[in-house]
Amino acid sequence: MTTVIDQIDRALDMTAAVVGGIAHDRLTAASPCPGWDVRTELNHLVGGMRIFAAELTGTDAGGAHEDDWLGADPRAAYAVAADLDRAAWHRPDALATTVRLGFGEVPGPMAALIHLTEVLVHGVDLALATGQEHLADDELCGELLTVMRGMDFDAFRRPGMFGPAVPVAGDAPAHRRLLAFLGR
Repeated sequence: MTTVIDQIDRALDMTAAVVGGIAHDRLTAASPCPGWDVRTELNHLVGGMRIFAAELTGTDAGGAHEDDWLGADPRAAYAVAADLDRAAWHRPDALATTVRLGFGEVPGPMAALIHLTEVLVHGVDLALATGQEHLADDELCGELLTVMRGMDFDAFRRPGMFGPAVPVAGDAPAHRRLLAFLGR
């Protein structure tokens, strides 16, 4: 049986492949995340991964979410964050803990779902923005979309999170349907 931790691993791996293929000159390309370029979105993702890992392990993340986490080597910054993130989620008590997020405390399973969403959706955004759409994990995107459709998602549709769903063809790939559901 696939667990949310397995799904996080898959999202980390998919996003690592995307990040590995981002040419330096593509860092200024527009992202599907409104108002962000590729570098800004990747920095947001890396910062979030470092903060999640710190929350799960009771350590200091070393910075605020929107600090510069990428420095001169975005690929290395992502690799370090992914290693820390993966290790934190694989702790035996990861899902039994309460995680403090910007909007409050959430139980471990909900935090894992939120984190999966962050890594997977930002990874797909980066893939689209850098011409690497073929790297999107459609199976994983479909799994997450099914979960989201089964919950009261309207609570997350607010500025700074997700917008209203936008139209998309029913036969569109799962990653496109997921992004459309999230307002992209």
